[in-house]
Amino acid sequence: MQTMGISQFKTHALRILDGVAKSQKGIIITKRGKPLARIIPYRSSDMQPKPGKLSSYLVFEKDIISPLGEEMWDACK
Repeated sequence: MQTMGISQFKTHALRILDGVAKSQKGIIITKRGKPLARIIPYRSSDMQPKPGKLSSYLVFEKDIISPLGEEMWDACK
C-alpha cells in the first residue's frame, strides 16, 4: 500500500481521493513517518466479490432427482 505524508495529502486531497476511487487501492497517511490514517476505497455490498471465481456460473436446481426418475438413481448405486 502506498504511503504519503499528511502535508502532501492536505495539498492534493481531492485528487488523491479520486485516484483511490478509480484504482481501488488504499493509501496510508503518515505524520513524521508514523502511520496516522488509512484511506481505503468504498465498496457497497453490490460490489463485494462473490465467494469463489466460478460461483456466478453455477446453476442451482431445486429438485435434481425427478428429471431422471427414481429408477436411474437406484441404478447408479
